[in-house]
Amino acid sequence: MTDSKFKGIKRRDFIKGALVGTGALALTGINSRSAEAAGVPKKWDVEADVVILGFGGAGACAAIEAADAGAKVLILEKQPQNNLINNTRMSGGIYHSPDPAGDRKALKEYAKAMFSGENIPAMLEGEQPDVSDGLAEAWAQFAPENVDFLKKLDPAFNTVAFSRFSGAAFPTFPGAKESKYRVYGSSFTNKADFNIPTMNSPKSEKMNGEAFFTVLREAVEKRKPRILWETPAQRLIVNDKGAVIGVVGKKKDGKEVCCKARRAVIVTTGGYEYSLPMRRAFLEGPGVEGWAFYGTPENTGDGIAMAMQAGAALAKVGKAASRIITAVPIRHHGLKMGLITDSVGGANSIVIDNYGNRYAAETLVTTDPSRYFFYKEAVKFDITKLMYPRVPSWMIFDDTLRSKGTITSLGISTAGFGFVPWTKDNMDAVKRGWILKADTLEELAAKIKEQKENRKLMEAANLVRTVGRFNEFCKKGNDEDYGRKTGTLGPVDKPPYYALPLYAGGPNTKGGIAANARREVLDWLGKPIPRLFTAGEISSALKFVYQGGGNLTECIVFGRIAGRNAAALKPWK
Repeated sequence: MTDSKFKGIKRRDFIKGALVGTGALALTGINSRSAEAAGVPKKWDVEADVVILGFGGAGACAAIEAADAGAKVLILEKQPQNNLINNTRMSGGIYHSPDPAGDRKALKEYAKAMFSGENIPAMLEGEQPDVSDGLAEAWAQFAPENVDFLKKLDPAFNTVAFSRFSGAAFPTFPGAKESKYRVYGSSFTNKADFNIPTMNSPKSEKMNGEAFFTVLREAVEKRKPRILWETPAQRLIVNDKGAVIGVVGKKKDGKEVCCKARRAVIVTTGGYEYSLPMRRAFLEGPGVEGWAFYGTPENTGDGIAMAMQAGAALAKVGKAASRIITAVPIRHHGLKMGLITDSVGGANSIVIDNYGNRYAAETLVTTDPSRYFFYKEAVKFDITKLMYPRVPSWMIFDDTLRSKGTITSLGISTAGFGFVPWTKDNMDAVKRGWILKADTLEELAAKIKEQKENRKLMEAANLVRTVGRFNEFCKKGNDEDYGRKTGTLGPVDKPPYYALPLYAGGPNTKGGIAANARREVLDWLGKPIPRLFTAGEISSALKFVYQGGGNLTECIVFGRIAGRNAAALKPWK
């Protein structure tokens, strides 16, 4: 970048310093729609009708829709072409596609309840009442088309039914029954097994998120957009009228490339799971060491920072699709990496706090409707001791559980895509010290107490008493303390014993930049920033509750809407 190529960059540089240099997040452009994010270049390096930032599920759907509308599309992606691993690809491939024969008004009501909640009698106020009606209407219109949309892109793609994720996760919400809500898995086979990695498998054998994203990626590539690989977007270019007219990217060689967007820019860069300053600023409790995520480490909040520089408002930024999961000392951007931990709440295990006490029915962690809220229990603050006694929590289990199943899912997420090594018998993690092992509960308590994060709080007598009490409940077939599901009441009684740290976390953050149903990014006055659109977890519609598969669903629904509306604009002059 040189002064001869750009005008008026001083304010931009100041903002960039405030965002990055201090680790704080400034709310820029609160009262102005003409915030200058970058000077307008005298010469453009690349031009397109629609410029999309990020090639994940939402970006792919936006690209497909924009291209089908006749727009010339350009995609900027920070990852290399031969190693594009995004949250969509790493996911379980679960998505929603309500029965088209269901009641559309009921579907709108159910969607509004999930997005904002103001149609639920017990709610004091809605999470996003200014835009929820439009968002719900869009969901009711597009979501029932999701199966057909994917099948038309690739007829070889198969939907897979899950009994565990069969319908509405919130059956008491308005419209839950009448909407005929449906949830499916993704596959090119006749099954979707979370424990079989298919990252490097032939297309005909791909499952889960790998299958889902394969459909989208191939559909995008058939439309032949220009893709600038290893070129992360750096800043939006805003003209003197406050319209976003392009973006500056940074190529692998360090040179900047100025990309003109004749119609619009769509930001689909994902959440801020691996942005240390944003996590510290936005997440509840100890946002850095008290949380972990099991999605791509490339989600560093870039789009949120860029949109803020252009005057974008924020919306419920602290929201996350999270429960409690384990994490390992493999760090990216200074942050430890998590793993799916659906084994929590299974037989022969309990969850305790740092003192050795149970604090909830463990089945709440992994079953609807509570599972994506459970992180709130994990980061609960003790207002008398002024500390977080459940950061981390500990999963205590015996050799029965260790030997009969794998703690994580080996086919998807961080284990399935090679970020975290894990073996089927869990013993490699034991050898690495990620899982603590002891012959007695007293010895296990001592090992937990030695861990820095326990802060020497563990009391052996508490742990022994807690396990003994739980085992008595197992004999009775009734958890008298917390009402845990009877079918999971297997005792913790076969040594050796194990302990696994658990942190608030999950696949991704959901809060970020504010947007309306047209997927126009909004400023702090609630007005659209001209020619700037967004979709995906960076601007998730699911602000009140989250149902598993919701992120992929909105990738399709709101990615398509963003692409369609961006392509419909007339080119600026």
